[in-house]
Formats: sequence, structure tokens, C-alpha cells
Amino acid sequence: MDIETLKIFCDVIKLRGFTQAAAANSLTQSAVSQRLKNLEKEFGLCLIDRHGTELHLTRAGEVVYKGAMRILADLRDVQEQLQEIGGKVGGSVRVAAIYSVGLYQLDPFVKSFLTNYPEIDVQIEYSRANKIYEDLINGSIDLGIVAFPGHKPQLRSIPFKEDELVLICSPEHPFAQFESISLKALSSQPLIAFQRDVPTRKVMTEILKEHGVVVNIKAEFDNIELIKRAVEIGLGIAVVPLTTIKTETKAGILKAMPFVEGPFKRPISLLYRRGKSLSLAARKFVAILTERDEQEVSRSTASSPL
Repeated sequence: MDIETLKIFCDVIKLRGFTQAAAANSLTQSAVSQRLKNLEKEFGLCLIDRHGTELHLTRAGEVVYKGAMRILADLRDVQEQLQEIGGKVGGSVRVAAIYSVGLYQLDPFVKSFLTNYPEIDVQIEYSRANKIYEDLINGSIDLGIVAFPGHKPQLRSIPFKEDELVLICSPEHPFAQFESISLKALSSQPLIAFQRDVPTRKVMTEILKEHGVVVNIKAEFDNIELIKRAVEIGLGIAVVPLTTIKTETKAGILKAMPFVEGPFKRPISLLYRRGKSLSLAARKFVAILTERDEQEVSRSTASSPL
């Protein structure tokens, strides 16, 4: 067993296929298959269920995958610490952000970071909050960006930004004549909502409950773009972060209005794994996002509580 084989095994799972893992490692698909067969032979157990079109980890595979991810993360930490000792700024930063932040707020920060540190590779992926928590804990990413950060004993958080939650409707909707709206008005309208496990949906559900408002959920999506498109064509109204609809409101495609009972804020935080020292590259990325000095970030990430 070697580090490269463990990485290939993890890539097969993360990328959901032998073909994708082969491309990521500049190997043939048959070479990847052979590596995994050798790994299974070494452990004496089947690691991947290959029946059907999808791959599934066996119980043994889950144990090996989690352990391999920890080994790879620890090795990467050692490499980055050695780079830092040598006075080099390099390596990579792996960041996962929820869609509504990644699509609408990260670009200027990433551009600024790459301008200042072109030698650092920034890997950005968009994901759901529950997967971001999971990936942080197993070490497959360095930083996560989520809204309404939940308490996880394995993680620490750094405040990033705040959004305001607003109501949106099409320009033809009767609500479009208003500059603000009461929560009570939502009870009479079809609502396009985030799926139930999305933190923004959970918080909005609690707000409506506190104000005694029962809504009619017309459709549920986990994708902010689908929610906006549904509202544009008149399927209903929706509650979304203000930063996600600036282009549409400017173009007159959507009308946005704050709540009379508000403002209702959506806190956004950077997360990283407790007990894991952020690499120099990751600290510099956090410094750009939070507009702080890297040394200040270094001190706060070493001692700040969740």
C-alpha cells in the first residue's frame, strides 16, 4: 500500500467514478481498477460495491476511505508546514461554499487573492451545507463557507458577512407595487422555498412560526437559480438572500422588498477543523476574505473558540 494508491481510491469515491479518477491522476481507467484491486487484495476485503451504475462503499470501504482521507490530510499538513519553514508561500487552498455565497460573493475575493498570490492554487467547489460540514471533519477541504453556522464541536468558525433575507416576486405580481411587505401577507400566496434541510429554510420556518404565519409551499428546490427562475415565470414568491438577486432586480426581472418586521439577517461564517493548524496559504486566503492581517488571522485561528 502506498500514498498514491490511497489518493486514487479516495478520488474514485469523491469523483464518483473510475473514469473521473483516472483523468484526475493522468492514468488509464484500467490502471485505476488494478490499483484498487491490489488495495482490496492487501486488506483482504471488498472496499467498493461495483453492482449497477453507481459505486457504493462497503463497510470496510468506509473505514478505509475515512482513514485514507485523514492520512492524506495529515501528509498535506506536513508538506505545507515544511514549505512555511522554508519561507515559501505556495501549495493550495481547498474551499467549499454553499451555492448562494460561492456564486454571488466569492469572485472578487478570489480574484484579489490570485492577484496577490499567483503561486497558490485555489480550489473552489459549491456544495450543500451538510456536505461541507462532513468534508471539513474528514479533512477533504481546508475551509468551508456556510450560512447560519451550526455548532459542531469538531469545527471553529470565523464571521465573514451578513445577508438580508428579502421577499422576491415577478414584476407582474400584486406585491410588486410595495416597497416593503409584512410576513402576514405570505399566508395567502404560493411560496417557492429552499428544501427543508437547507439552514436558510429552517430559520425562515422558525421566523414564520414565531409570527403565526402558515404558508403554502408550492415547490421546493436546493438551488437558488431554480428558485429565482420559478419566481420569474410567476409560479410564486420566495424568500432569498438580497445578494443573490441584484442582477435581476437591476434588470427589472424581479422585484425585491424587505420585511416590515425585519430586517432578518443571515450570518455567513468561514469554518475550519478544530485542532488543525491552518496552512500559511489558507491563512492568507482567510485574511483576504475577512480583510484582516495574516498575522492577526494566525493568532485568532490558534486561539478563537467556536
